[in-house]
Amino acid sequence: MSSAPRKGSWLKILLGGLIAGVVLVGVSAYAMRITDARPFCGSCHPMQEAALTHKLSSHASLACNECHAPHNLMAKLPFKAKEGLRDVIANFQGHDAPFQPSVATRDVINENCISCHINTNADVASMDAKPYCVDCHRNVAHMRSKPISTRTVAYDK
Repeated sequence: MSSAPRKGSWLKILLGGLIAGVVLVGVSAYAMRITDARPFCGSCHPMQEAALTHKLSSHASLACNECHAPHNLMAKLPFKAKEGLRDVIANFQGHDAPFQPSVATRDVINENCISCHINTNADVASMDAKPYCVDCHRNVAHMRSKPISTRTVAYDK
């Protein structure tokens, strides 16, 4: 007795795969949004100060990774995995204060500053005065009310 495939079984498989794909994309998008946000980033001890000062900044409505990660999804995924792993390792090593961003992160932050503020930048005489926007605008996203000498999240030069 051989069992012949039922009529429409391929349709059930196709629909099941389609539904599973939609669910996977939805869960992934939700996870990406959650892990980009300040509450997630601030959940690690070394990032608590940065999360608090970001909450008080003019950029408080933005998720952390709107500045700290590439906007292009294909570039963002490997970047976020690499830098996230770096952050996790630093957290397990017991860093007491936010640690300095990598050169790759600083470059991404700078590109995001420039792309988001393109209209403002059009009026700037020279964008080449310093290598990074935050070299002059340190207080925009973090520690805006503290003197520069006491900011642990300020970039070293």
